[in-house]
Amino acid sequence: MEHKPATIGRGESVEIHLSDFHLSAEHAVVLFEEDQYIFRDLRSTNGSMVLRGNRRIAVDGSERWEVPLQDGDKLMLGDPASPVILTCHVEEASDSDHQVVATKPFDELSALAARLESDPAGLATLYRVLKRLGASGVELEQVLEATAEAIFEVLARATHINILLADDVDRFTSVYGSSRQQDSEDTPKPSRAVLRRVQKDRAAVLVSNAPEELGSSESIMGARIQSTIGAPLWYGQELRGLIQVDNRASPDVFDEGDLELLVVLAAWASLSIENARLVQRLRVAEQQVREEVSFLKERTLKKSFADIVGESQAMKTIFKQLERVIDTRATIHIEGETGTGKELVASAVHYQGKRRDKLFVASNCAAMPENLLESELFGHKKGAFTGADRDKKGLFAVADGGTLFLDEIADMSLPLQAKLLRVLQEGEVRPVGSTRSKIVDVRIISATNKDLEKEVECGRFRQDLYYRLHVFPIRLPPLRERREDIPLLARHFMTKYVAEIKKDVAGISQPAMDQLVTYSWPGNVRELENEIQRLIITCDEGGFIQPEHLSPRIRQVEGIVDRIGPRRGTLKEMMEQVERYLLREALREHGGNKTRTAVTLGITREGLHKKLSKFGMN
Repeated sequence: MEHKPATIGRGESVEIHLSDFHLSAEHAVVLFEEDQYIFRDLRSTNGSMVLRGNRRIAVDGSERWEVPLQDGDKLMLGDPASPVILTCHVEEASDSDHQVVATKPFDELSALAARLESDPAGLATLYRVLKRLGASGVELEQVLEATAEAIFEVLARATHINILLADDVDRFTSVYGSSRQQDSEDTPKPSRAVLRRVQKDRAAVLVSNAPEELGSSESIMGARIQSTIGAPLWYGQELRGLIQVDNRASPDVFDEGDLELLVVLAAWASLSIENARLVQRLRVAEQQVREEVSFLKERTLKKSFADIVGESQAMKTIFKQLERVIDTRATIHIEGETGTGKELVASAVHYQGKRRDKLFVASNCAAMPENLLESELFGHKKGAFTGADRDKKGLFAVADGGTLFLDEIADMSLPLQAKLLRVLQEGEVRPVGSTRSKIVDVRIISATNKDLEKEVECGRFRQDLYYRLHVFPIRLPPLRERREDIPLLARHFMTKYVAEIKKDVAGISQPAMDQLVTYSWPGNVRELENEIQRLIITCDEGGFIQPEHLSPRIRQVEGIVDRIGPRRGTLKEMMEQVERYLLREALREHGGNKTRTAVTLGITREGLHKKLSKFGMN
């Protein structure tokens, strides 16, 4: 391998003549490898960019650190705001005196095919070899082998065949080589001189005497190539590969008829090869997706009602409700304050039910504007609106056969509610910009932290949609209504984050646990989980979580009895004083709003009125 390093540094914009470098610094390097020039960025701070016509090839490590250079490439180096631009002129001294017998440019391909097809003998030959190609299947190795066999059949004087294919940065690599004598130990190697000539002329080339006409390059002399044909593999107008057919015994053995036949055959082979490469890429992508789905299923199938921690009577009632509805088609509506675990319950219903093998898809209706949410749910066609540059499947189509969880559904606009109602009634969705509908089978689980019935009364939610969603309502109680579950949840999250953070914590002291139980938890289970995670991080290795480790908002309950200062008396009298204080503070906190006060205290409005009357606080 011949190496001609040239380090490209900062300076004025210059032209690089790749035959004689005189550059220095440490930004990038140009190497001469395998008969071609390679630009390699030396992991510079800003990376580099190769401009090839209208195409931009980033050389910044995101996908590649090097790119094979072509004549006319421009290199953008340094700061993108003020780059140094270098123009590449690939000068090849060995090609200065080319004497190519014949060429067939890309523009002549159609006329050439028509001429051969009008010739009975040529048509019969083409039919025979193309039939072989058509039967080769979609495996790349089989297609390449069938292509080589077809070429040996139509070009009786060919001794060696080599097929090169381009990667995503136009670097051509030999992927298949064959010789007519199958038992020969001579492994054919391609000539980069032939490839360069095909690239330069954008044409198939016929060379009758390779050593004289292509120069004494290492690839020509080393492979002992006498006569050669280079036929490009076109994909549209893009050069995607090269078929090189050699005779390594005698010069002047191929004629223009051989060239024309190979050009047409290469055009057909190119389609088969690209199809096989596409299948190959799809299989790799499919395998990757399959592995990702397998991982996600393995993780999500573990979700069950056991993951919903709680032994209070309120949670036992919910478990019984879920068991009754789990394998039905009934629409479930979950009501509960933020952080009570609505999505956890919805996913547990899905993964414990008959639809577990299909997807569970969640969408937050409050997280995006109406037009984007419509596209998110129903999909759209290319050109349906500004920015719709491709077709997109909606979540209803993605979740077909599975479950769609619509969180914060009360925040959905009225026009979109009407479209959702149509889907629930007719079982079909129509993408934005489409005139065709698609039947879907999706189980809907909705959720909101608002009182949906009151939203209907206020005209913010459609009554007919309310009845569609409210087939099986479930109310998740706030954490303050099931305080007996707080120790269970605290220990559950502690086990989780001790393992995740890999930190040994002895446990939660009883005084700290008492304060956790006493706190009202407006953020519910989510707030408790976040607090335990923070405590694990801040607690000393091997120590117990103490009251002083708790967040200030939780420690505020400390010393409440001292602040109230109840007068001594019977237990009933002292408890009434504490209760009166708590009622007064709750009313003050909510500006005298009795409805919000009752919700905070976990009692009904009627219950609050009775207590206020009892203490003369009306």
